[in-house]
Amino acid sequence: MGCASSDSASANNPRKLEQQKEFTGEKISSEIFVDLKDGNIYEEYEVRSTLGEGAFGCVKLVAHRKTKMPYAMKQIKKQGLIKEDQKILFSEMDILRLIDHPNIVKLHKLYQDNIHYYMITELCQGGELFDKLASEKNFTEKKAAEIMKQVLSAVTYCHERKIIHRDLKLENILLETKSANSNIKVIDFGTSRKVQEDEKLKLKIGTLYYMAPEVFQGQYDLKVDVWSVGVILYILLCGYPPFNGDDTTIKKKIQKGTFEFNDTEWRSISQEAKDLITKMLKFDPQQRITAQQALSDPWIQSKAPNNPVQPNALNNLKNFYSTSKLKNAIQLFIVTQVTTYQEKEEQLKQFKAMDTDGNGTISPDELKKHYSKHYGQDQAEKLVQEIMKQVDINQSGQIDFNEFLVAAVNKEKILSQEKLKQVFQMFDKNGDGKIQRAELQYIMSGIKIDDGQWKNILEECDKDNDGEISLDELITLMQKLK
Repeated sequence: MGCASSDSASANNPRKLEQQKEFTGEKISSEIFVDLKDGNIYEEYEVRSTLGEGAFGCVKLVAHRKTKMPYAMKQIKKQGLIKEDQKILFSEMDILRLIDHPNIVKLHKLYQDNIHYYMITELCQGGELFDKLASEKNFTEKKAAEIMKQVLSAVTYCHERKIIHRDLKLENILLETKSANSNIKVIDFGTSRKVQEDEKLKLKIGTLYYMAPEVFQGQYDLKVDVWSVGVILYILLCGYPPFNGDDTTIKKKIQKGTFEFNDTEWRSISQEAKDLITKMLKFDPQQRITAQQALSDPWIQSKAPNNPVQPNALNNLKNFYSTSKLKNAIQLFIVTQVTTYQEKEEQLKQFKAMDTDGNGTISPDELKKHYSKHYGQDQAEKLVQEIMKQVDINQSGQIDFNEFLVAAVNKEKILSQEKLKQVFQMFDKNGDGKIQRAELQYIMSGIKIDDGQWKNILEECDKDNDGEISLDELITLMQKLK
């Protein structure tokens, strides 16, 4: 979404995060300073630069006009936000207001005007942990343990307050500064929410590589975060995820829950590290350890050896990183630049029309009722069997909203020739009919792509070996990523 300038303040506030608070003198917490304010944010903050683009808008580097302190400002355009997007945005606002932990990004101010919502958070000047690790020449188990100790401290803090994150991954771990021993910050609480004691969540959400098996079953709790952190630790030590392949293969592997430590990258890794990963990736969440138990593990606290991980583990990480970044950039462009608000709204209407009992999934019976209106009973039954076979990827016997979008958007809309040409034109900044490395770096928010990473990308799609990506080659690549 765009980054247009601010407009005049709205007289009507559509969302007050909390009723007017009364100071009693009994308790003071940081949340009393964070409310959704109407007004011109640029009177208080000066924009220095744009840091990146996101699914809802852009992120800018700003400075407080009086104190000169730097902050990050997430700017979210109101127009085009469907109700589900608003829920994600307000969930992040609500959760971040309640959190005060040294390893979690801190929310400072909330603003809105007629055009945008604004979130002012602390600035993580060190960038993504993923970036730093991809450029590392030496990395040890001890360093991995130090990183995981901070991540688990943040997760334990959240779980003690019954807050579930649901999208923990390497890309959501930032460095506070550029120093060698920078503090870790966990970000992106858009999918997080507070849960009740013994509550089971149903919405299938998260990033596939890091999703726990029970998420696909639609019955999960705080333990999914522990699984995700276990996947992060696995990647840190060998450079690739425990469950790999295309999307369908990854889902099948996760649902089986089996993984190995057999590759050469694991020969120098301590048994204690492998044991901890095994406890965090227990298929049965009842047998999986808690975040607190993982944090208290001797390997995390003091026992991790200072042995370097295998050199090829860092190469693996670079390859996984570049492929992951490319995939994310392409998908982000498809969702934010190609799929229109009207298309998303129409898909949501269609889904709700089929979901007659309103439980958030479409059953075979609901599909039969829908298609029986247009076809005979026998033909509708055959059609439903074929649809369930193709669309019900996690084989739950129901079609959830994400599966519906994959079927309705990716195949019919995004992979049309017209859509793919639009995407290619957005990538091809100089209009020469080819995508060069510099253009791809620009699309990927300025992320540097080194020679090895560029070679890895070209191996995926550069069929004529000219060192660039053509429209046909991009189409082939995107069809692999669907």
